[in-house]
Parts: sequence; structure tokens; C-alpha cells
Amino acid sequence: MPSTIASFPLLGIVLAVGSAAVLALGNMMQARGVRRDTAGTLGAKQFFALLRNGPWVIGALLIGAAVLLQLASLTFAPLIVVQPVGVVALVFASLLTARATHRRPSRQEVRAIATSVIGVGAFVTVAALVSTQRTIQDSQLIAVLLTLAVVLVVAIVLAVVARGHPVPAVLIVIAAGVFSGFVATLGKTVILRVQTVLHDQDYRFDSSNVLTLACLIGIAVSGGLSIYLVQRAHTVNSPEVVVGGLTVIDPFVAVVLGITILGEATGAPWWTLLVLAAAGAVAVWGVFDLARAQQASDAIPES
Repeated sequence: MPSTIASFPLLGIVLAVGSAAVLALGNMMQARGVRRDTAGTLGAKQFFALLRNGPWVIGALLIGAAVLLQLASLTFAPLIVVQPVGVVALVFASLLTARATHRRPSRQEVRAIATSVIGVGAFVTVAALVSTQRTIQDSQLIAVLLTLAVVLVVAIVLAVVARGHPVPAVLIVIAAGVFSGFVATLGKTVILRVQTVLHDQDYRFDSSNVLTLACLIGIAVSGGLSIYLVQRAHTVNSPEVVVGGLTVIDPFVAVVLGITILGEATGAPWWTLLVLAAAGAVAVWGVFDLARAQQASDAIPES
């Protein structure tokens, strides 16, 4: 049976909230740069133009800082505790948009933000009480890598089939969120395996290390695809939609993998899983309600 590893959920949650705030600001900056220099397309020429775009570069640095904060949060708490906290990035994005446009959030937007925060708060509280950090077994890591391989094959097939046809904007956001979820999950496995090596003081190079290297390759592939898809998503979506999609799909993928493969909820009472599902549904409802509220506000002409 895999051994447990000490965790500090509160510190992990605080770092995850910081990551969400920085992520929201970074996406806002990148969206501004993408919309200015890409004209709705994203090829090699547009990408090199972005490298000379100040707001986009600052956004990229902020997103890099957000990733580091997220990895730090995963060091101190289980995946299913800290990953859902990323949903509050949408709250930060909404507030940043309100400040940039000098428009106060509507009553419906405030209600939606409160709903999302309550849902995430309930989910994280219950998850922090019932989840445990466990050493990652080779079979679990292989299962995560095989799952990623299947997702990559499906994505390639869909890309080939859809070649030459317009792709719905929301699908680009969903795909970016899926690969971002794998980055978090694989990152967590690497962190746990490094912690296990340091704890056991076993520095031999064996098959487990080969799997860890495969995991790092998986992070590079998933991260690269997620970054590219996020930039494409910015060409056809508002920053709130991009952040909203990422903060819903990313935690969903990561939590499912954390529960089904990494066993972070092993031993939890069955009713807590129902509570987690209900709390997650409330948070997601708040996100979609916020998106609808913002669309309604955008449709109202300024006086």
C-alpha cells in the first residue's frame, strides 16, 4: 500500500489563490497583445510579432510565475485540494475587467461570483479534510501517461478531420484546459516522486526514474499544446471566456485523475464524494452564470 506524505493544505490553498490572481492578470495582458498583433490568426509571423509585444511578454512572464506558484501549492497539498482553487481566477479576471472598463459589476455578476466562491470553498474544505498525499506507484504513473497518449491521439484525429473547417471557439478553450489539467497532474506526480526519493534517500537510477523522465516529457508536450491553444483561444474569445474555460476544465481533468488514478480520496466516506460533486457543480454553475451575466452587460449599450 502506498505510504502517505505530510501535507500543509492551508499553505497550498494560499499559494493556489495567489497563482489564480497572477494567472488572471497574465491572461488579460496576453489577450491584449494577441488581439493587437494577430488579427484573428496565429501563425509563425504573428507569433514572432508577439515576442516584440510588451503586454504579451509581460503576460507570458506572469503566467510563468502563476505556474511556479501552482507547482509550489501542489508541493504542500493534494491535487484535488488546490487545483479547484484556480476557479477564483475567473473572479479576479472579472474584477480586473470591471476596473479596466470603469464599470461596476452588475448584481447578477456579484451573485455569480459569490456562488462560485461558495462552491469552491465548500469543495476545498471537504477535500482538505478527506484527501491524502500518497507516493506514486509505477503503475499509477503509467496509467496517467497512457491516458495522456489516448487524449493526444484523439486530438490529432479531430485536428485532421477538422482541417480546413472552422473550429468552434469554445472547443479550443476546452482543449487548452484538458492539456493544462495534464500538466498539473503530471507535475504533481513528479513532485511526489521527488519527495519520496528525498524521504527514502534512495538516489539510484532505475526504471522509476525513466518513468519520471517520461512524465517530464509529457509535461513539456502538454504544456506546449496548452500554451499554443490558449493563444489561439485569445484570438476568438474574450479573456473572461478563456480564463473561465481553463479554470473549469483544468480542475475537472486534474481532480478526476487525482481521484481515479492517484488515489487521493482513497478511504474517504462515500458521502464526501457526493458533497464534492455537489460543491463542484455549484462552482461550475457560478462560472457559467458569470459568463451569461457578462454577455448581458456587454449587450447593453453605454449611455
